Amino acid sequence: MSGTQMTSNNSTISEPIAQNEFTVSKPINRDLMPENEIRLPGESLRRLVYALLTVITAISGVYMMYDILSANSITMLEAVILILFAISFCWISTAFWSAVFGFVLLMMRRDPLTLRSMDSIYNDALPITTRTAVVMPIYNEDTHRVIAGFEATLNSLVATGEIEHFDFFMLSDTTKLDIAQRERDQWQQFTDRIGDLSKQTFYRRREKNLHRKVGNIAEFLQRWGKNYEHMIVLDADSVMSGKCLLRMVRTMQANPRSGLIQTVPIPVRQTTFFGRFVQFAAVLYSPMLATGIAFWQTGAANYWGHNAIIRVKAFIDHCGLPTLPGKAPFGGDILSHDFVEAAMLRRAGWDVFLLADLEGSYEEVPCNIIDYATRDRRWVQGNIQHLGMLGAAGLHPISRLHFLLGATAYISSLIWLLMLVLSTADAVVRALHSNEYFTNSTPTMEHFINLPEWPIAKTGLIIALIVMTTILLLFPKVMGIISTMAHRREQFGGTKAIIRGTIVETAFAVLIAPIMMAFHAYFVISVFLGFKVNWDAQDREGRLLTWGESFARTLRTTIVALAWGYMTFTYAPIFFWWLMPILTGLVLAAPIVRYSSSLELGEKCLKHQIFVSPDETNEDPVLTDLKRLLAVEHPPLPAPAGIPALPPDNWSEMPEQDMEEYPPKDYTWQ
Repeated sequence: MSGTQMTSNNSTISEPIAQNEFTVSKPINRDLMPENEIRLPGESLRRLVYALLTVITAISGVYMMYDILSANSITMLEAVILILFAISFCWISTAFWSAVFGFVLLMMRRDPLTLRSMDSIYNDALPITTRTAVVMPIYNEDTHRVIAGFEATLNSLVATGEIEHFDFFMLSDTTKLDIAQRERDQWQQFTDRIGDLSKQTFYRRREKNLHRKVGNIAEFLQRWGKNYEHMIVLDADSVMSGKCLLRMVRTMQANPRSGLIQTVPIPVRQTTFFGRFVQFAAVLYSPMLATGIAFWQTGAANYWGHNAIIRVKAFIDHCGLPTLPGKAPFGGDILSHDFVEAAMLRRAGWDVFLLADLEGSYEEVPCNIIDYATRDRRWVQGNIQHLGMLGAAGLHPISRLHFLLGATAYISSLIWLLMLVLSTADAVVRALHSNEYFTNSTPTMEHFINLPEWPIAKTGLIIALIVMTTILLLFPKVMGIISTMAHRREQFGGTKAIIRGTIVETAFAVLIAPIMMAFHAYFVISVFLGFKVNWDAQDREGRLLTWGESFARTLRTTIVALAWGYMTFTYAPIFFWWLMPILTGLVLAAPIVRYSSSLELGEKCLKHQIFVSPDETNEDPVLTDLKRLLAVEHPPLPAPAGIPALPPDNWSEMPEQDMEEYPPKDYTWQ
């Protein structure tokens, strides 16, 4: 991390910060906490139970697979398959038990952190005594959408009557000059609309966007961080209600040990079939999964980079990220910085919480499979880089687990693909040698007295493993549906709408799973081969992909799938039928990608109450306001707007963290 020295209102140059002795903050002793602080009863026991259930489930599945393969002696090929299966099965076991804990807590209406009744951790009457900066980093975005979301969030907070405790910052890293000028023009129009509130809103553009979003946030903190106790980080597509913002601040005030509190952003405003599919699945299952994760993470949760509140002093002291030594994929700038920042706060003793039940936190998602995969490509590289940081000094075990699971989430696609390919090879080899039952190939007298090595098929065990795997994969969906039916039925349009939506969602999820597997597997391989990734702005508005785009990104996959299917059908026809669900998605990839991006199909789903979401049955006023603001076309200014004024600098250094030694020798604890 580099320091910055201001050269003008909106431009900076970099200078290294001298690594002198730093005085850094330390969280308050837990014994001195106020009465309404978040208590975590049975913290160690929760993690132990979760770990035991996950490990027992994983060992059971892996042993069953070993027993099946060892019946006829394990070949080298099958040994590799077993190792890959073990990794994959461990991964799905962790997700399954998180879902189970989340389901139980939701059905009991219990908060996953305190285990008390839901909403009991919030004190809406607590006076706000701190100042908070709401910051939105942007990079070559759709200016109209960004300003509208920023304004809708501001308006919602104004309606609460608590706006005096907040300032709003739009932190631009835009590199395209035409977009930068548009930002200044629309910012001037925005400040004209809000009148006196403009004294609490600021726009700053860096001309040199060093270190991407990490550098953008760091430069803000170095210049103005001392003015605020907290900052709430928004993404360019984030929208948050005033009630949500206030609850985040009050929860932070009531928990002086908390360094970061993450909310669960819910996707909204989706118009294409694919966008509505992702939105529906997220709002249906995310609360349950987040509740389960929060239960065992407790005070060592993760950070997702936005829609979260951060204690400024703690972040400045402990989250100055270094440039990692070596080359990609493990060296260079830390790309998925949010996981690392949460880990840095936790190793310094600060609590990091996930508030799974806090409503009013929204985001938008890519509207088609291609854009969705493009976003994942960036995350793949960042998450794989975390594998190189597993041995960083002083990390909490849960933080290391976050690094491992984050990388495995994408590597599992490559593992799945390799398992399928190797299983195909094994099936073909066995089919070609299915009549060779004798060890000796030369007809001798011993040949006729040797017992034949008949292939042993443990059919019952195979069926049991298939059933077990199916339960681990699909039962979380069933639990999500049950919990929704029990407590949120009307928000989803009623029972029939939920059933229709989940049937279509499950079928489409199965159909596109092989396509996403192929994308992610390719991304993982390209990362390890050292291919670079561009971190460009995302296209979040609905659009129908052309046939050219669809075929360009899927044609090679389809050709490989056709050849794969032909070979399997020719030499191992029984195994071919097992592969049919995989091959179908891959062969039909282009039409699936194109038609799932259809706005017309999305409209038909809405008309027939498929993929109904709570924001459509009972729209949050902040989303209504966003819709209003987006519908307004603002005329161009008679002359280009100039650079907006900024508050005076209040400089503070942000020391670079040491990944090899903790705590560093030159740190003095405050």
